[in-house]
Amino acid sequence: MPYKTKSDLPDSVQHVLPAHAQEIYKESFNSAWEQYKDKDDRRDDASREETAHRVAWAAVKHDYEKGDDDKWHRKK
Repeated sequence: MPYKTKSDLPDSVQHVLPAHAQEIYKESFNSAWEQYKDKDDRRDDASREETAHRVAWAAVKHDYEKGDDDKWHRKK
């Protein structure tokens, strides 16, 4: 299920990531959701969604990291 806006993202994403990181998450999730739709006919939507969330978090972690203050900050 792709996300149309950042406000549609799960609370676990909205409450921990800064706005720009949320945008990265949303776009990455949506891209992965589309990319994996036809990869494996045996893949159900739950597996596809789990994969898309993993891809989205990996994209966020490319540009952001969790600091000592337990908040996400853009990498320098």
